Amino acid sequence: MSQRLLHVAFLHVAFLLLGACSSAPPQQFYQLPGSATPPTQSTNGPAVLLGPLQLADYLQRESLIQRHSAQRLDISASGRWAGSLQNDIGQLLLATLASDLHSSRLALYPDRIGFPAQAQIILHISRLDSGPQQPAVLEARWRLLDARGEQRASDLLHLQQAHDGSLEGQVAAQGHLVEQLGQQLARAVRALPAAVAGNPATTGR
Repeated sequence: MSQRLLHVAFLHVAFLLLGACSSAPPQQFYQLPGSATPPTQSTNGPAVLLGPLQLADYLQRESLIQRHSAQRLDISASGRWAGSLQNDIGQLLLATLASDLHSSRLALYPDRIGFPAQAQIILHISRLDSGPQQPAVLEARWRLLDARGEQRASDLLHLQQAHDGSLEGQVAAQGHLVEQLGQQLARAVRALPAAVAGNPATTGR
């Protein structure tokens, strides 16, 4: 092939690549909404350690996941998380616990050294997703330990929330589900017997 033909072929490929880039949808970045209630400043509430907090493997990515059926999940072409989804979930749960328990004595695992926890919540979120035609769904299992590391409560949750189909609406619905999870965890902590929750010990878990 002559130099002229090679040059023309190179230009043709370059134009195709430029066209593909220009047609790609712009990236949009999302965060879970914060708690609607301002965090409390009280130091009289229970001391709670949240975590370890584990997410399902498919949630540990930068792009939003779109569910189309029970079997099919797609990666969003334009929606991405603005940071760590796991961190967003942890911070929203902490804010919800602080509000519902009227306590600022909270820590997020692994920030536990020297923290005198009266209760510890171990949490695994196996599902948190939605789609244009699918509601937001959160599935999780949690265990509540007392100050001595003994299990006092546990549960498997399935929560669901409708939305308007937009990515922004889906993220808002997922955030609402995380708040509902936090409220249920707070109720479990409040149900701990005073004799159990009243003797904090520095946790090493």
